[in-house]
Amino acid sequence: MNSGATIFSQIMKYLSWHDFQRCVQRYHGNRKIKSFSCWDQYLCMAFAQLTYRESLRDIETCLRAMRPKLYHMGLRSRMSRNTLANANSVRDWRIYSDFAQILIRKARVLYAGENFGLELNNAVYALDSTVIDLCLTLFPWARFRKTKAAVKLHTLLDLRGNIPTTVIITPGNIHDVAILDELSLESSAIYIMDRGYLDYGRLYAIHKTPAFFVTRAKKNIKFRKIFSRPTKKSSGVRADQIGMLSGYYSRQHYPEKIRRIVYIDRTINKRLVFLTNNMNLSARIIANLYKSRWQVELFFKWIKQHLRIKAFYGTSENAVKTQIWIAISIYVLIAIIKKKLKLKLSLYSILQIMSVALFEKTPILTALTDANYLEGRNLNYEQISLFKRTLGQ
Repeated sequence: MNSGATIFSQIMKYLSWHDFQRCVQRYHGNRKIKSFSCWDQYLCMAFAQLTYRESLRDIETCLRAMRPKLYHMGLRSRMSRNTLANANSVRDWRIYSDFAQILIRKARVLYAGENFGLELNNAVYALDSTVIDLCLTLFPWARFRKTKAAVKLHTLLDLRGNIPTTVIITPGNIHDVAILDELSLESSAIYIMDRGYLDYGRLYAIHKTPAFFVTRAKKNIKFRKIFSRPTKKSSGVRADQIGMLSGYYSRQHYPEKIRRIVYIDRTINKRLVFLTNNMNLSARIIANLYKSRWQVELFFKWIKQHLRIKAFYGTSENAVKTQIWIAISIYVLIAIIKKKLKLKLSLYSILQIMSVALFEKTPILTALTDANYLEGRNLNYEQISLFKRTLGQ
């Protein structure tokens, strides 16, 4: 019989307890607490994410059924659903936000040299948001429409490894473009956005950083061409123009030259018009950069399908943000483990194996590279970087 650590405790060893305690002390998380510390809360919520528990009662039942093994998981306090519900409601969500940011920084270092399909020296980020629907009766603080509640998850995704570098959680009625004011822009980086973020004043702020943007133009754009660059129609590029915005207000907000590219995407038979301030990259690379923006959509799809962020264990704003940030930290933790153990498995496969083996006392590398599991399975899914499932699968 293997008397070593459980797989759950081996997973948690990839976390820095000292870093976590600094986050707790910053917001006085353990103040006046005699039992069930913030670390115990995090372990319970991490267990819930890794095993996709449905409710607080579900978490309590599963953990109590494994009571003899809880000590080896790192849980020193008895867990009850009321205790966990209260902790999620009153302990500052910023503890888990700050801790997730520490993991994000570590993951970005590990994936700094990751190839995302384009050979560029610049940091490349995709910006988008997703809406998480809520019940207005239970979540009145998140009013979205007259009869609907929702929160928005605004995410800036580093395409080298698909690591979320910035995550901002807002009520659903906050417009996407306002998030551009909250970003810490990085010099020489490339920011890829859809038309929902088209605001010429904010794009000019990116230009002045100096950084680069790639976005789609709206149909009513007023653009005055200064000169055109040669194009190859076989590449799908129909026009590559340098010019100025000619609308009165748009010219006031963006007074410098801008590049307009017309591209025909043959896979969907659609005409796309891009705007960018990058004058050096080829038009085809600009089109491919915008196409890579789809990775942030895959990120949203992945976490909604495989982590618990669409149904919540508490109804307060603090409980919702706590659960989302812990889910993000678990996603990044799995990415770190994948890289450090040099695994070829997808994040989905790693999560599935972990979910049924958390209480096993087997070396984690053995569990994740078992020959019987790998034999006869095609692990080469068609997708970029960490994600191993395409949107249509």
